[in-house]
Amino acid sequence: MTREIVIASRNAGKIVEIRQIFAELPVRLTSLEDYPGAPAVREDGVSYADNARKKAVEIARATGRWALSDDSGLEVDALSGRPGVHSARYSGAKATDASNNEKLLMELEAVGEDRRTARYQAVVVVADETGKVVAEAGGSVEGLIGREFRGTAGFGYDPLFVVPEFGLTMAEIGLEIKNRISHRAEALIRLRETLEPLLRRLDLPDPC
Repeated sequence: MTREIVIASRNAGKIVEIRQIFAELPVRLTSLEDYPGAPAVREDGVSYADNARKKAVEIARATGRWALSDDSGLEVDALSGRPGVHSARYSGAKATDASNNEKLLMELEAVGEDRRTARYQAVVVVADETGKVVAEAGGSVEGLIGREFRGTAGFGYDPLFVVPEFGLTMAEIGLEIKNRISHRAEALIRLRETLEPLLRRLDLPDPC
């Protein structure tokens, strides 16, 4: 049996990343685009894990399907860890990727290169159709905040987040590399390692 898992997102870039990393799992991945009546979940937790769990649980209960949710953020050392859990709405209630990035550049304008260290953090959660959390994992990647936008791929802060190992931003490295090294990729790969045996056990026939 192929189990359906609803990705609790309408972010096209994020959905593509998740589908690529889960390509070999025996699951059918849908998204909130397939469930237009699903509720908008308020992300008011104090941590990435709080938000990811809340979204997974509420979307699972609303759709009657397993649900996968993530929450992630950028933590900049020179800003005492901001924007952190508020990364998606850093520049206000009507924030866009562009406005968030512009605010970040402005706040770091006087910060020297050696102090522009940062990291992406992510937590991913899967809940079953009853809303019970059945798997959870986290991931992170270290980097630096550049002074200009570079690259057209990716989303969020990717055009500013430089990966020192490659000397490229997350928006420049391409999806193949990103799906090996990113914070979300690390979390999803760890989650996949938990889900594979769980799915196999659940799909075994009941003993007579």
